[in-house]
Amino acid sequence: MRGTFPGSRGRGLPPGPPCIPLIGNVLQLPTTGIHLKFTEWAKAYGPIFSLKIGSSTTVVINSPPLVKHILDKQSAIYSHRPNIYIARELILRGDHMMFLNLGDAWRRGRRLYHQQFNETRCEKQHVILQNAEAIQMLRDFCLSPEALMSHPKRYSNSIMMSIVLGIRTMTPDTAHMRGLYHFLEGLSEILEIGATPPVDIFPIFKYLPESWFHNWKSRSRAVGALLTRLYEPLIDHVIRRRNRVGSKECFLDNVLDQQEKLGLSDRDILLMVGNLLEGGSDTTASMLLIFIQAMLKYPDIQTQVQAQIDSVVGEDRSPTWDDYARLPMVAMVVKECLRWRPVAPTAFPHAAKEDGEIDGMRIPKGSTVVLNVWGLHHDPDRHADPDIFNPWRYADRTLPAPCYASSPDYENRDHYAYGAGRRICPGIQLAERGLFIGIAKMLWAFEISEPVDPQTGRPIPVDVDPVTGYLEGFLNCPKDFQATVRVRSQRRRKTIFREFDAAEQEVFRHYECL
Repeated sequence: MRGTFPGSRGRGLPPGPPCIPLIGNVLQLPTTGIHLKFTEWAKAYGPIFSLKIGSSTTVVINSPPLVKHILDKQSAIYSHRPNIYIARELILRGDHMMFLNLGDAWRRGRRLYHQQFNETRCEKQHVILQNAEAIQMLRDFCLSPEALMSHPKRYSNSIMMSIVLGIRTMTPDTAHMRGLYHFLEGLSEILEIGATPPVDIFPIFKYLPESWFHNWKSRSRAVGALLTRLYEPLIDHVIRRRNRVGSKECFLDNVLDQQEKLGLSDRDILLMVGNLLEGGSDTTASMLLIFIQAMLKYPDIQTQVQAQIDSVVGEDRSPTWDDYARLPMVAMVVKECLRWRPVAPTAFPHAAKEDGEIDGMRIPKGSTVVLNVWGLHHDPDRHADPDIFNPWRYADRTLPAPCYASSPDYENRDHYAYGAGRRICPGIQLAERGLFIGIAKMLWAFEISEPVDPQTGRPIPVDVDPVTGYLEGFLNCPKDFQATVRVRSQRRRKTIFREFDAAEQEVFRHYECL
């Protein structure tokens, strides 16, 4: 009877914290910072543990060999998604790629993504845009260094808007950029584990007064309304543009050309566009802000990496993706940023399509399977002094992340910031280039230091504490902070503005601005 009683941990499941009858471990889940609790439990219960949420099972993976065995080698079993009522029914109201189970619709969307974000296309086309947008980011820092929270967001959003819709984001005040980040803040708060009642486990919560649970239904529907109001006008604009001047070489035009053939509804296309803008805008921007935090906290590292950049690039041009092989220290900084403060510390949960087993332990059909990225990245047995920002831990692994993600040997994996298995981020090639280009150019151009408090004359330290320094939500984004960003020389400043003028003439003219 113990194995079938709701809330109990049945025989054969991975170990885990003690359960309360009927509800299991519900009351032990924090409303924020779930990745920190998972990492604490991993120390107590081992590299794989289970939680009971009512009658459902959640399995949390905390070691590289288990990631390889479960999510990579058995990806056909463990690549479904949990049924998340709030997301599917209240916010999205359609087939969003992030929430689709493996099947024809998911494969169709993945093929469309691959057409746009494969390595060849990134190498031949997208890096040109990324280089130009990064140059504008440098120019923007020169003109308004105090707006440091905005410039990385504009950079990453403009890249995605240009690739997906053929529309640039010229300034952080652009309506579509402000709308996107407002939507993402709301979505992140809603989707964090523990932030809303577990209606997928206890359906009765759907019928109780929502005021008992912080008006979760109204909040969810409001986030969904933001999504529709944001994307519908942008898609309508592209359709009108097609009717007026024909197709541009952007993702949406490519999809619209195939809409009838692929049987895509208008809602399918809206959610596909949204998935790309959401996934590509917030993560890259947050990582660039985390990079700035790391440079504030570890100025000696900044100086050492700048010395390598200076020896390779000089002052009369800024670094580009073509310099990757000659700037291994920049690659190491990128990897360490992704390890040290991963933006998605628990990734997005997988689900078991059928019953499975690992080392004699059961993973029942329908179980939620969580990749604890934070725990993997902060395991002292794998990363010595994991709380310290130390790029030199990657001195023997400086190739781009896709090279290690596809390795058959789990020991070669550099980090898990892009996920694992069939659900690995489809934009990994683009993201690697965007981060390298952005970070390399910033290190080449600027001295990043702690600002001085005018009242005390003392430096204002940056808060990088995992609990207090980051916004609450599914994504691990820095709270607003201050930094002094100064151009390293007038010669570099002239180079920045010269390259920006060239970007306007040679790159930006191919895209619209709203």
